[in-house]
Amino acid sequence: MSAFLDDLGARLDALRADGLWKEERVLASPQGARVAVGGRLVLNLCANNYLGLADHPHLIDAARLAMDERGFGLASVRFICGTQDLHKRLESRLAAFLGTDDAVLFAAAFDANAALFEPLMGPEDAVVSDALNHASLIDGIRLSKARRLRFANGDMDDLARALREARDGAARHVLVVTDGVFSMDGFFADLRAMRALCDEWDALLVVDDCHATGFVGERGRGTPSRAGVRADILTGTLGKALGGAMGGYVAGPRAVVDTLRQRARPYLFSNALPPAIVGAALAALDVVEGSEGEDRRRRLDANARAWRVGLAALGFDLLPGSHPIVPVMLGEARAAQGMAGRLLREGVLAPGFFHPVVPQGRARIRTQMSAALSDADVEEALAAFGRAA
Repeated sequence: MSAFLDDLGARLDALRADGLWKEERVLASPQGARVAVGGRLVLNLCANNYLGLADHPHLIDAARLAMDERGFGLASVRFICGTQDLHKRLESRLAAFLGTDDAVLFAAAFDANAALFEPLMGPEDAVVSDALNHASLIDGIRLSKARRLRFANGDMDDLARALREARDGAARHVLVVTDGVFSMDGFFADLRAMRALCDEWDALLVVDDCHATGFVGERGRGTPSRAGVRADILTGTLGKALGGAMGGYVAGPRAVVDTLRQRARPYLFSNALPPAIVGAALAALDVVEGSEGEDRRRRLDANARAWRVGLAALGFDLLPGSHPIVPVMLGEARAAQGMAGRLLREGVLAPGFFHPVVPQGRARIRTQMSAALSDADVEEALAAFGRAA
């Protein structure tokens, strides 16, 4: 044990020495436009709280009511005695919202992606994955026995090459897998081109829409809606725009969903989502599908545009795009860590991102806009970035 712990300690010391140590900021408040850190309120530019629903009173009331009526937890997995009417109602709402046959809930979006591939794909099949897909997709694909092929991020010629390779290898079924939005860069996948290639090569398109559901596309239905195409299988989360708590889902054809209910290990061996989370997620969908959702999407878009314009005017190196994820490129980990520290002293919470989360030499401050931010908040944050720089 001593040698083992000494080895771990040396590795941890190396992380600190290389400027790669991650600090967790402790919040003493609800998630929102401002959060309490270190005894003061600071502007929050790092949460996935895109629509500002994490502290919405309607969601909090719905969570409280669900807990009053259905209890604190289910103390069981779904197929034993852990499924409530609330779970079935939320799955039906998600499927209707996304335009699929059915949906199935998981304890987390990571679990949804980890669960997807092993039950569906065998050694006779192939999975073709974008090189920058989320870690949960990568891990889920690794758990399957299917042949694994990668294509360079957003490179449709390379995707065509991988599809040709899969078909030349006599793959029975082929899945093409992509993030709808690549979370480190804020880039949208080219779903229109991917759909055309999938149709050409008789492949199914799987899209992880965690950073889009609720605020991208028509009425917030995600990146396939934005691109005007159909995804065969969608995965997503309740932990970002849809309330910000936790929980994930897979939505798609009924045979896919039924297979996951019968065979997906994270589903079969994890407790059901607590009633409070399910009740709040139903309330979040009420907001998203109503007029308030439209208002919040407009506010989010306006904030993202103003933020990009303001940062560019200050001379920051930004990755191009229109998504509310706006990376400020700084290069080295120490530069990102130093900038994050100065921003916090200026009253803005915006941590640095560095290797292994992003490639070496591509460290950044990944800022994220929210509908919870006012015009004055955005101006205050821009002034803080100017001073910190």
